[in-house]
Amino acid sequence: MIKKEMEPGEIERRVHDLANAMNKIRSSQADRDDVVVEMKNTKLSRLELLLEDLQSVIEDIPKDNEQFEFALTKGETPRLWIDMTSFVRMGADGREYEFVKDTRMGRVILGRGGSRKKIGEHVTNYVAERLLERERMIEGDWLSLSQMMENHPSNDEKNSVVDVSEGQEVKTEIEEAGLKTATNKTRHSTLSLFVWFILGLIGGAGVLFILTWFDLMEQIVQMVR
Repeated sequence: MIKKEMEPGEIERRVHDLANAMNKIRSSQADRDDVVVEMKNTKLSRLELLLEDLQSVIEDIPKDNEQFEFALTKGETPRLWIDMTSFVRMGADGREYEFVKDTRMGRVILGRGGSRKKIGEHVTNYVAERLLERERMIEGDWLSLSQMMENHPSNDEKNSVVDVSEGQEVKTEIEEAGLKTATNKTRHSTLSLFVWFILGLIGGAGVLFILTWFDLMEQIVQMVR
C-alpha cells in the first residue's frame, strides 16, 4: 500500500477540523450537563416544597413512632423518603411526582401526578394507614396477652386458688370430724342407756329374788313352828 504524503497545509487543516469537532463536542456535553444539573436542582426543589407541605403531617405523628423518616436525599435521583420502603421522586421530565414503594414483588407506584397537593394527599393517606395498622397490631398483641393471662393465671392467682381449695378441704375435714364426734357421742349415749337398762333389769331381778327368798324363808319358819 502506497502512503500518500500530505502537504503541510492539508495536515494543518485536518488538525484544525479535529480541534473544532472536539470543541463542539465539549460544548454539547457542557450544555447537556447544565441541563442535567438544572433538572436535578429542579427536581430537588420540587421535593423540598413537598416536604414543606407535609410538615403538619410530620408533627402529628406520635413521637414514639419511628417507622417514618421524611428524609430528603440528593443522590443521582433526588428522593423524599417516607419510610424504609417508600419514597417520592420526580419523573423523567422533572414535572410529575411519583410515589413509589418497594415490595417483595417489585416496585409499585402508589401515586403519580403533576399536582403537589394531590401527591401530598397520597402520602398523608399512606401515613394514616400505616399508623392504623400499627395500632391494630398493638391492640391485637394486647388482646392476645390478656387472653393468655386469663387462660394461664399468675402465681398469685394460683396461690389464691390453692388457698381457697385448701381452706375448703380444711373446712370439710373439720365438718367430717364434727360429724364423727357427734356420731360417736350418739353411739356412746345409746350404749350407756343400754348398759343402764341391763343393770336395771339385773337390779330388779335381784330385788325380786331377795323378796322371794325372804318369803320362802318365812314360810319355812312358820312350817317349823
